[in-house]
Amino acid sequence: MEEMTKHGEVGLASMRAGIDRGTGRKYLRLRKLPSELQRPRTWRTRADPFAEDWAEIEARLTEAPELEGLALFEDLLNRRPGRYQEGQIRTFQRRVKDWRARSGPEKEVFFPQNHRPGEALQTDFTHASELGVTLQGQPFPHLLCHVVAPYSNWQWATACHSESMLALRRGVQAALFQLGRVPEFHQTDNSTAATHDLATGKRGFNEAYLALMRYFGMTPRTTGIGEKEQNGDVESANGALKRRLKQHLLLRGSRDFECVDAYEAWVQEVCARANERRRVKVAAELAVMRHLSARAFPDYDEVVVRVSQESAIRIKRNSYSVPTRLIGEQVRVRVFELHLEVWYGQQHVLRLDRLLGEHRHHIDYRHVIHSMLRKPGAFARYRHREDLFLSLTWRKTYEVLVEQEGNRRGEVSYLRLLYRAAMGMEVEVEAALTLLLDADEVPTPERVKALLGDSEPTKAPEMTAPSVDLHEYDGLMGSGLQEAI
Repeated sequence: MEEMTKHGEVGLASMRAGIDRGTGRKYLRLRKLPSELQRPRTWRTRADPFAEDWAEIEARLTEAPELEGLALFEDLLNRRPGRYQEGQIRTFQRRVKDWRARSGPEKEVFFPQNHRPGEALQTDFTHASELGVTLQGQPFPHLLCHVVAPYSNWQWATACHSESMLALRRGVQAALFQLGRVPEFHQTDNSTAATHDLATGKRGFNEAYLALMRYFGMTPRTTGIGEKEQNGDVESANGALKRRLKQHLLLRGSRDFECVDAYEAWVQEVCARANERRRVKVAAELAVMRHLSARAFPDYDEVVVRVSQESAIRIKRNSYSVPTRLIGEQVRVRVFELHLEVWYGQQHVLRLDRLLGEHRHHIDYRHVIHSMLRKPGAFARYRHREDLFLSLTWRKTYEVLVEQEGNRRGEVSYLRLLYRAAMGMEVEVEAALTLLLDADEVPTPERVKALLGDSEPTKAPEMTAPSVDLHEYDGLMGSGLQEAI
């Protein structure tokens, strides 16, 4: 037809179009394209292989629409051996799919919602171990407590071990203090932290969660049971956040971090950059939210325990060593999501990384080495002996000492090395052990001492907190800022 508009010759136009003159004349007469002349096929090209049994299949689908094509086909093979072949499964599944579309039950419709600025925050937990993050070379299995404002998609995240009330409390208030504003509602799914009463097994908000909501003046609301799409904004944002973190890890060039705090600060920096691009909608949300006037809500549980004769405390079914001077004393332990703080009276004594899981233990050799050196015979069958092998270097040192000096003497030598590390710098002692082992020398305490020098072991520096005069801050604050406050 295009060629005909150029010169009007049917034969030439047909030749250039690559069709016969008669075919070209037909299309010109009908004034239609070939695709417009095709009619839908209404007949079968071959016999229906399931015609004999389809009425029964259809009846079963009507009675139980949730039946899947694979299960129905496997049942058909068992009931009619030799009648059907495995290769017909795709044809059968297409028949079932076609029946569902034509005669199946009505499906649920999801209605997209318009979010109002500043109305709510949505919170959800998402597994983040797939990011492959390590802390000083060790795997860091963890979750992220992810908080999202649905209208602007503003987001904030904190690292945690589990979907606990401590993690939820920490994550929610971290987001609120970052925003500096408080929405009307806080929405979460039916997580154990917020909506399961572990004591009675009933659904409904936990008192601890309600206390958090009252403290910040938010109204709690949750999704329907099994209706996670009602928390859809944060659910979809979980995947987007992890994809963004993966990309930034690639840009960073390393997945290893010094500590949890460093990793969490990096995650929040990534969130802050993403939030900056949403500043127009974020500003609209902040304009209608209430100002945050509350101070930080305690994000820890406090328990009182007595230190056992093993110089250990038991918290959440896990054991942790403490200095031996506390044996027999009662201590207060603040249980945070990621760490523990041990207090004796009004004095902060110790901070410990919290163990993940149950029936685990963490024994710090510095807490027990003095007693162990006085009772070296206890080392051979000490229940937590593995905790006293600080690394592969120390493990190899122990094996070499036992091989060269015998069990008893080798164990005493190993304990003396631990004592030197506890009284000075562990890295110095381990470096000396590495040098001796690489030189095929027995790493005895005497050789380590000779290598490091006869002087007293280097002691860890003692840091003292400087005294601060709070009145100095008044001088830093200008009069204009004071009036604004």
